[in-house]
Amino acid sequence: MTDLTLWTAVDTPAGRLLLTAGPDGALTSLSVPGQKGGRAVEPGWREDPGPFRAAEEQLAAYFAGELKEFQLPLRAHGTDFRQRVWAALDTVPYGATTTYGEIAARIGASRAAVRAVGGAIGANPLLIVRPCHRVIGADGTLTGYAGGLDRKLLLLTLENGLPDPAPAPRR
Repeated sequence: MTDLTLWTAVDTPAGRLLLTAGPDGALTSLSVPGQKGGRAVEPGWREDPGPFRAAEEQLAAYFAGELKEFQLPLRAHGTDFRQRVWAALDTVPYGATTTYGEIAARIGASRAAVRAVGGAIGANPLLIVRPCHRVIGADGTLTGYAGGLDRKLLLLTLENGLPDPAPAPRR
């Protein structure tokens, strides 16, 4: 049964996280309640915390300020363009921020593609472990985050990744 989805839920300072994986244990999504485009447990999924032990340990260490880079097997499905954007997100270091335009430039996309880059970032199925929260507006403001701007602010504050001076979230 290759389409089996395993899941577990983990309580964190960012709220209760839903983690999913395929039978091989590679993380396929990490979402938060109320997330735009987030996942919810579906019939036929199997709750099994076993394959998620490393993810739980690394998330706990991250929220304790002890982990700066996740080392987890990931398998997110998306177009080639989204995969390129997500790979660029993976290069944004802990404690740093970047802009949508900088991500577009990293993947060789034109300035006109910034909106598409934003769409790909917003479709990131692996919140926190794939650091889309580190992408801010060109003017330094905190812009959209599928998990909510309050969570984005929490994550950036944890990482001390807010640009100086800290901008107010844009609503």
